[in-house]
Amino acid sequence: MTSGNSQPRDLSDRDLRDRAVRAAKGEEPFDLLISAGQVVDMVTAEIRSADIGIVGPLIASVHEPGRFSAAKQTFDAGGGYVTPGLIDTHMHIESSMVTPASYASAVVPRGVTTVVWDPHEFANVSGLDGVRQAVDASRGLPLRILPLAPSCVPSAPGLEVSGADFGPEAVADMLSWPDIAGLAEMMNMQDVIMRDDRVAGIVQAALESGKMVCGHARGLKDDDLAAFAAAGISSDHELVSGEDLLAKLRAGFAIELRGSHDHLLPEFVQAFKRLGHLPQTVTLCTDDVFPDDLHEHGGLDDVVRRLVGYGLPSVEALRAATLNAAKRVNRPDLGLIAPGRRADIAVFSDIESFRAARVFCNGEQVAEDGRMKPLPAAASWDRFRNTVKLEALEEDDFRIRAEGTTLKVPTIDRPRFTRWGTVEATVENGRLRKPDGVTLMAVVHRHGRETPLPRVAFLTGWGDWRGAFCTSVSHDSHNLTVFGGNETDMRVAANAVISAGGGMAVASGGKLDAVLPLPICGLISGEPLRSVAYGFRRIREAVDRIVDWDPPYRVFKACFGASLACNPGPHLTDLGIADCTTGKILPTIAEPLAAR
Repeated sequence: MTSGNSQPRDLSDRDLRDRAVRAAKGEEPFDLLISAGQVVDMVTAEIRSADIGIVGPLIASVHEPGRFSAAKQTFDAGGGYVTPGLIDTHMHIESSMVTPASYASAVVPRGVTTVVWDPHEFANVSGLDGVRQAVDASRGLPLRILPLAPSCVPSAPGLEVSGADFGPEAVADMLSWPDIAGLAEMMNMQDVIMRDDRVAGIVQAALESGKMVCGHARGLKDDDLAAFAAAGISSDHELVSGEDLLAKLRAGFAIELRGSHDHLLPEFVQAFKRLGHLPQTVTLCTDDVFPDDLHEHGGLDDVVRRLVGYGLPSVEALRAATLNAAKRVNRPDLGLIAPGRRADIAVFSDIESFRAARVFCNGEQVAEDGRMKPLPAAASWDRFRNTVKLEALEEDDFRIRAEGTTLKVPTIDRPRFTRWGTVEATVENGRLRKPDGVTLMAVVHRHGRETPLPRVAFLTGWGDWRGAFCTSVSHDSHNLTVFGGNETDMRVAANAVISAGGGMAVASGGKLDAVLPLPICGLISGEPLRSVAYGFRRIREAVDRIVDWDPPYRVFKACFGASLACNPGPHLTDLGIADCTTGKILPTIAEPLAAR
């Protein structure tokens, strides 16, 4: 397969169109004839019996059953439901902790043929080289990958330090690459609204490129939401309620309705029912899918399946995942089973469970009954190893220096929607003693661009931890991040991740319980998805033994976004406790006892 964004031009080939016209008139055979299928029409919402004639990568004809029989190859759909390939409008392959090739092997057999990938995790670790690698690794796959130019490297400049720094010039450079489909989610919301020169320059580069300008509008409303849209941002996936969804639809945003926040999906379905229709600006996305969930449940197909289970009509869910998505990503060749469109086709046995019997991409069968045809040799990732540039840590690195006897200490209260809090803590031997009910969190710069001074803070509302969890996957700067109830287990978990060259580890009772090596950028593994899913499941189970969760907010996934400084409220970064709302950092609480 050629690169995703160079493909629309291939359908303009004169010989291809000549052949397709002749085949549509019955003057020569199709290359492929899909017969005995029920076409799900995304324009009329009809489900009708029809045969589909394909020439090369092009649909030449959609006609009544049996009208034509001449074809080099025929596939009997057996009454299955024939739909366009599903399009995921916002996702991060790195969140599944596997390579693009492994990701493709997981989702294409399930009917997903196109994804819009923001590789900002790779960018925050390895800079422009990481984005180039993402583009290169996307080529030649049966999954059409449309990479975006990461907009926020780091996500909150001045409040954190990642492995790279992309200003307007770097972003403009990426947007000039033919493979880049647009600007990835602009997360630095306040600087967009305040017209910060750096952020305004990044958005301006995207506007001048004529490509998509994608957003991240968590918590924005009223005047701020209008200002965000007026700045040129045209999409959002950070929805927090049904009313938030409607407000962003009214503001003209393309909605990337994500499946990674399942507890909100029923509310969104009810909002559509109150409207009486599904707006044409609603698309679907996965955003982040952990490897065990990807292996067991799938990608965008799982989002479609859950929405239908919550009451959204099947055809509407499919339309959001196909035609609406194709319009959003400026790909008129995709999203419809009709003459002149690209032959990206899924054949589902039904449209409730959405089990794909066959998947075609560019007119070629690429998967059958959940199995992918062999892929070409995968890209090499060897030069993206050894990115955790840290020496072993000591227990004192997780202690906070203090003077006095009893202090009022600022805390980061609540997972996800954080706010400032306070606790009283006593001082023993020049260090703060962690009060009951408080969780320790530490962030250490791991990219070699700053002194790796561990920053430590108190968390409240995170439950009682009976061990520690460490990860080098920590959105979006991906510095080493550790949570725990005591310094001993935090040291054990952190040093296991450092020794592995990145990944995740869990410790309790002074011993290592589980470790998942992610040596490529400290984010992904080169192992097959099955192996990574098994290792991640062991991590998840080990964490479940050391902390009691309280959904929907105090959940395991919250650990990976706890240092995301671009979101409102306080967050711990490698520089201290940062507050995106005020743009200030509180470094004193994070001063370690040990001099490093």
